[in-house]
Parts: sequence; C-alpha cells; structure tokens
Amino acid sequence: MSDYPLPKFHFQVDWGGTKIGFTEISGLDVETEVIEYRHGASPEYSKTKQPGMQKWANITLKRGTFQSDNEYYDWWKETRLFMEGGSPGSAFRRDITISLLDETHAPIVVWKVKNAWPTKVQSTDLKADANEVAIESVELAHEGLVIQND
Repeated sequence: MSDYPLPKFHFQVDWGGTKIGFTEISGLDVETEVIEYRHGASPEYSKTKQPGMQKWANITLKRGTFQSDNEYYDWWKETRLFMEGGSPGSAFRRDITISLLDETHAPIVVWKVKNAWPTKVQSTDLKADANEVAIESVELAHEGLVIQND
C-alpha cells in the first residue's frame, strides 16, 4: 500500500468513440437517499433513518474541440432520433469505463458506467482576447456506477 494519495491527472476513458484524450471528468458520485419514518406509537420523538433508493449524478466529460469532429453532437442526435420514433431499444446507450492510471499506465481505480446517454452537449465558449484551447463537453445520464479499486 502506498503512503501517498493517488494523483488524478493520468486517466483514460473508453466511451465507444474515437480514442481521444479528455481534459476533465466530473460527476462520479454515488448516493443513497435517506428514508425517514416515525410510527405514531414510538416512544422516541424523532424519526428513524434508513437507506432508500440509490442514485447517481450525471457525468460530465470535457475535451478539446477538433476540426471535423462532431461525435458528441452525433451521439446526442441519436437520442433525438429515438424520441422521434426511431427503433426501440437502447442503441444510443453506451457502457463507459473510466480508469485512473498509475505510472505504468495500468488501471488503479476503475469506474464502470452502465447505459450512459447524452443529455446535454455544450460547445466551447468564444472569447476574442483569450489564449486558451477550445473545450467542448457532454453531460451523461446513466443507470449505475460501479467503482473497482484494486
């Protein structure tokens, strides 16, 4: 076991698209909702708390904008085609794997995301006096997140 926490800057994403690096990933949150309950004959004057449904935050992936690359938008359009009467099923859903890597490029922590699909695509902002790379992002809804920490 290491004496130092893991650095967060070396990671990879298998998202079913082009092999391209991402600059930032956020929203790898898991939560259990709290159910509060008190029955009328309880001698305690407070509610009990117990675990309820699990929920997961939307995940945001950010990357540089490249010429002739519309993969985020094209994936988002697949969800729109489904809503307009496209074929039933989950063709637009993808399982995604996010891996935090060590110095030998081996996965240390792996987040497996189930049935992700884009809810929002955000193009870069534009600023005439900026000296920055154009960044685009996609926000993903999903149906589960499993964390494997080896």
